[in-house]
Amino acid sequence: MFYLNKTLVFSILDEKNLGGFYSNMKTKVSRKNSDLTSILVEHFGKSLNLARIKFISLFICALCKVQVVCFEKLASGFENACGSGSSLRRIQRFMAGYSMDKDLIARLIFALLPHEPPYSIAIDRTNWKFGQTNINILVLAIVYKGVAFPIIFKLMPKRGNSHTMERIEIVNHYIRLFGKDTIRYLVADREFVGEHWIRYLNFNRIEYHIRIRGNFWVLNPKTGKQFKATWLFGDLKLNETRFLHSIYYVNNQLCYLSASKIKNKEGNPEFQIVISFCKPEIAQKTYKERWQIETAFRAMKTSGFNLEDTHLTDIDRIEKLVALVTIAFCWAYLVGIYLHEHHKPIKVLNNGKPRKSFFKYGLTFIATVLLNDQFKSNIDIFKILSCTYICFTKIRVTCR
Repeated sequence: MFYLNKTLVFSILDEKNLGGFYSNMKTKVSRKNSDLTSILVEHFGKSLNLARIKFISLFICALCKVQVVCFEKLASGFENACGSGSSLRRIQRFMAGYSMDKDLIARLIFALLPHEPPYSIAIDRTNWKFGQTNINILVLAIVYKGVAFPIIFKLMPKRGNSHTMERIEIVNHYIRLFGKDTIRYLVADREFVGEHWIRYLNFNRIEYHIRIRGNFWVLNPKTGKQFKATWLFGDLKLNETRFLHSIYYVNNQLCYLSASKIKNKEGNPEFQIVISFCKPEIAQKTYKERWQIETAFRAMKTSGFNLEDTHLTDIDRIEKLVALVTIAFCWAYLVGIYLHEHHKPIKVLNNGKPRKSFFKYGLTFIATVLLNDQFKSNIDIFKILSCTYICFTKIRVTCR
């Protein structure tokens, strides 16, 4: 057998050289994570210690690479000198023991938006299945560039619709953080039409455009006559839109009405009736922005990070996971917008739809940068999250 003499080995590669080798390797491994850490320090530096910010950076980079919330796979994507087992335990300790301030995440997402308020906000609820547990998530999001950026969310361990107080609380939470003057209008679907809910919006003079079911009874305050909402728009033709100048009672609350006749998912004609605080002439066009929150749900679930694949069942832990996924989602979307506007526009198919979403465009590019050390690009994916870049972008958009 052949044996290497220890003295001979270290004459070739002494301990000092070995130290330099491992130091260079560690620097190469952690460089990209450090880039994101330095950016997040700008946003979180006064509220989180550096260790927490480093963990969040590791987690988000790993999430963009593996694109799934399975902790074992995320641990394998951590850019550090530790093994995946150590990284897995670090993730588990964070989820189990760290109390995360969701308001910090809300303020981060708000700061990342590339234009100034007021904003269109969408409120919606979706039922997600985390492992074997059904959980409702009530989300308030800011609508921009074909998507809704989740700002505030509330997890509810139940099935069925949200309650009026839950809706009021999430809107009040937004107002406490950012002020009512940052809301241009609120859009929501047919679930959000309760009497006390509409009274709250009217009393606070929050402009809204909310769809109602066609069989809702409305009352003319001038004549006192009551009839179904569809009666007001019965002669509408397909793809035709109309708004009414008179105000009506819907669920005992005064509001304006507008409608269009559209085809539903089954291809059958139906009425899309929308109630508004004011400006019914823009209601039908504005209401369409509500669908952008579905894009966010889809990206966070099936077409992006597969959020429902988690085995977590504890509400607090799921909320932390959703918060971190939200940061990664917004990063990917902003990178996608930047690539489309400054690098290579997304191709439009013959049916008029884009070949890919801003989110998927950005996520694929981020993953390529993080996974491939040989990939060369002049685009700094981390700078897009920096306070300086965001401020410059907002100034430029305002000047336009």
